[in-house]
Amino acid sequence: MIRILATALLLALAPAPLAAAEAELIMFEQPGCPFCAKWNREIGPIYPKSDIGAKAPLRRVQISDKKAYGVTLNGPVIFTPTFVVSVNGRETGRIEGYANDESFWGLMTQRTADIPAPTTPASEPAPTTTPDPTASH
Repeated sequence: MIRILATALLLALAPAPLAAAEAELIMFEQPGCPFCAKWNREIGPIYPKSDIGAKAPLRRVQISDKKAYGVTLNGPVIFTPTFVVSVNGRETGRIEGYANDESFWGLMTQRTADIPAPTTPASEPAPTTTPDPTASH
């Protein structure tokens, strides 16, 4: 009986498993920014469909709207575009500026390496129905 009570007590006091990290990519931009426009043309349409976009969904913020930042930054945001990787509301990585797609993806791969992948990658949408195994093909 004591053994059962001790086991129950240990289970009750054990820490709950950690929830998945809430990650996002915050793009700080401003009207008239030519490099923001270039990113929007080259990366914007495909980012949400990428595995990195699934790990860190994009949130856009105007650089002048400091109340909308919603993240604890490691330093001020000065340039646009600036991309901040945030995990649980804290900056974990940053890219200042945008040169080209190759450097962006390389840097984002480094900045998001420690973020766990979602259970359903963005490149493979979750099925909306369960296939019928009896259906003929």
